[in-house]
Amino acid sequence: MKGKKIEKQVRKQYSPEFKKEALLRAEREGAAVAAKDLGLNVSQLYSWRAKDRASGQVSEEQRLTQSENARLKRELARLEEENAFLKKVSAYFAKTPK
Repeated sequence: MKGKKIEKQVRKQYSPEFKKEALLRAEREGAAVAAKDLGLNVSQLYSWRAKDRASGQVSEEQRLTQSENARLKRELARLEEENAFLKKVSAYFAKTPK
C-alpha cells in the first residue's frame, strides 16, 4: 500500500480593500454574479456582509452612547451651576434680618 500525501489546504486571506470592493460589487450586480466573477463562494460574500453590518451596528451604538454621555455631562454642568447659585442665594437670605 502506497502512502498517500495529504495536502494541507491553505486558506486564502483577502485584504480589507478587496472585501470592501467585493461587497460593493455584490451590491450593484448581485451576490451570485460578483462571487462567480471574483472566484468566491456566495456564502463568503454573505459572511463578509454580515460582519460588516455587525461592525457598523457597534459603531452606531458607540456613537449613540457618546452623544448620550455628552448630553448628560452638559446637564450635570448646568445643574452644578444652578446648585452653586442656590447655595449663594440661601446664604444671602440666611444673613438678612427679618
